[in-house]
Amino acid sequence: MTPLPDGYRLVDVPESRKDEYLEVDRLAFAFDSNAETDALVPITFEWDRAQAVEDADGVLAAVHASYAHAMPVPGGTIACSGLTWVGARPDQRRRGLLTAMIDSHFARSLARDEPISALFAAEHAIYGRYGYGSAADDVRVKLARGAALRDVPGADELTVRLATADVARHSALVDAVHRAAGAGRPGWTTRDSEAWRTRVLVDPPAWREGAEPLRIVTVHDAAGDVRAFALFRRKENWAEGGPAGTVKVREAVAVDAAATHRLWSFLLDLDLTATVEGPMLPVDDTLLHLLVDPRAVVPKVNDNLWVRILDLPTALAGRRYAAPVDVVLDVTDTRLTANAGRWRLTTGARQDDGTYPAEVTRTQDDADLTLDVRELGAAYLGGRSLAAQARAGLVTEQTPGALQSAAVAFGWPVAPMCNYVW
Repeated sequence: MTPLPDGYRLVDVPESRKDEYLEVDRLAFAFDSNAETDALVPITFEWDRAQAVEDADGVLAAVHASYAHAMPVPGGTIACSGLTWVGARPDQRRRGLLTAMIDSHFARSLARDEPISALFAAEHAIYGRYGYGSAADDVRVKLARGAALRDVPGADELTVRLATADVARHSALVDAVHRAAGAGRPGWTTRDSEAWRTRVLVDPPAWREGAEPLRIVTVHDAAGDVRAFALFRRKENWAEGGPAGTVKVREAVAVDAAATHRLWSFLLDLDLTATVEGPMLPVDDTLLHLLVDPRAVVPKVNDNLWVRILDLPTALAGRRYAAPVDVVLDVTDTRLTANAGRWRLTTGARQDDGTYPAEVTRTQDDADLTLDVRELGAAYLGGRSLAAQARAGLVTEQTPGALQSAAVAFGWPVAPMCNYVW
């Protein structure tokens, strides 16, 4: 555990210190809030997972917390400690406070039998040095009104309904569709608490930036079942040539191609608008395949989840593999030395779903691949190729042919992504 400077100590933060905790967050991320907004927006972590660094005067100098997630991974789920709300007061930086908090987070997560940690990185350069690997991407698209979509059978038979988003009315609906749409996608974390389900739909006036209240459009089949939804708001704008409003989509989720087509056909044809700004989408999202003119899209690819392997054998055995493999990994890990050394990963018999379970054991056999725990975390969800990392000089092949077989086994046919709503 990294020692703190004299006078500083790690402390658990009870809910009674909520105001102090939130003040550090505001100072760290340079934003303001008000009592009305704070009353509407729930805290989504549990207070028994909140911790801070306290200075000699009893003032909170830095804070962090974590979520308890059942993280979808290739072929299964695994307990994950989602690191969040990490920040330090600007006048308390460069004192090793973050490093001490990360070390504490790792120890506390392992004590709770959470073999991986994941996060969204506010600053991308920070977390790699603690062994987190960039494991997934998302894509944001900007589309012109009227962008054409390829025909999908059944889309015309679906209907849409528009309403103002309401927590009581729409929370269960949104949760059910979100779960169904993300089934089988690594990283797609469900909202398992009332606070999270509320957070998705809250709409404080301070967040609207002059736009309309949050709306929800739902797509229904002939039986009335909901097959897709989008949360969005429009902001009017009048240009010399006429109306040029913007549709800003907070979240858009559909269970199949027909529902995707019907949902986006609605969003792309709203009166008085000119531009549709999409939410984070998987890099293999159905919408991207349906666009008649993909060059007309203005895409922006962002890093999504970062993954840190905390308990290597449990983590690697907790997912399935796309192909059989028998490989010895020589792993470096300067922060969690129990992960360091050589590990044999051997897949078992092919399962009915076409995937392969694996056993992971310590070995003294010669290494086939050499890599850092950061690169192993990047490959863990199947969204980063070990072969691509080798071409970048981050993974070293010691045994000819081992890289190819391991890269295929670690890969996955569905792109990972966490559909997180801020």
